[in-house]
Amino acid sequence: MSKKTVWFEVEEGESIDDCLKRMASAGYTVTGRKEEPMFTEVDGEYVPVRQLIRFKGTLTD
Repeated sequence: MSKKTVWFEVEEGESIDDCLKRMASAGYTVTGRKEEPMFTEVDGEYVPVRQLIRFKGTLTD
């Protein structure tokens, strides 16, 4: 049995639930989650823009 792993990113304007539904419709199961803050520089200071969320999906053949 081989397993294929793909990372799915929650797109801007997409809810977490929508991303999970997209994964399920592609046949993937969530096996991990990663979050990273995204920043931009404004007047020499770093300001948070959004949170980048990725889900690790595993497809079992």
